[in-house]
Amino acid sequence: MWPEGDQTQNLLKDVENGDPSAVNRLLDRHREAVRRMVQMRLDQAVARRVDASDVVQDVLLEASQRLSDYIRSPSMPFHLWLRQLAKDRIIDMHRRHRAAQRRSVDREQNISSFASDDQSAADLTALLRDAELTPAASALRKEMEERFVLALDQLEESEREIVIMRHFEHLGNGEVAEALGLSAPAAGMRYMRAIRKLRELLGTDDVSVGG
Repeated sequence: MWPEGDQTQNLLKDVENGDPSAVNRLLDRHREAVRRMVQMRLDQAVARRVDASDVVQDVLLEASQRLSDYIRSPSMPFHLWLRQLAKDRIIDMHRRHRAAQRRSVDREQNISSFASDDQSAADLTALLRDAELTPAASALRKEMEERFVLALDQLEESEREIVIMRHFEHLGNGEVAEALGLSAPAAGMRYMRAIRKLRELLGTDDVSVGG
């Protein structure tokens, strides 16, 4: 989901060296990844009031305004810094538009946002594939996605977050660990616990998702 890092580093050096076009090239390169993150995390009720493209534009504008500070003191890889800006913006949107409910942003997931993303749907099938839970037939994929999101909502917030980061944002274990302030082994253990719990919640004696 997030662009490869070497070219990003080259663009950051160009920005630092005063290339006037490098900022736009850097942010445009990450625009699609930010859009996907915003779209998958923006609650449906909020999305009816706020266009995801406007949120993306706000995130990229903030990034451009704060980019010089980031370059002076990069506390994490650029894409993790950018996703943190996006997540903070989404949390702010939810607080402002759904203040009465006071629900965590990570519990505001939207089934259609996952289902509409082809890569996420493919990852979902791979995530749930094992010796007992075979890939869903085409006619049952929607049911599988809905059951998955319902099961996802039953996880602890920390477990739910790590599944979303790994399988819908396509972050590696090391990136997840850095973003969450965990060691790599701790992030890996949290991820494995979450996957085991998801499979338990889905079960094999429940509604069939096999071909």
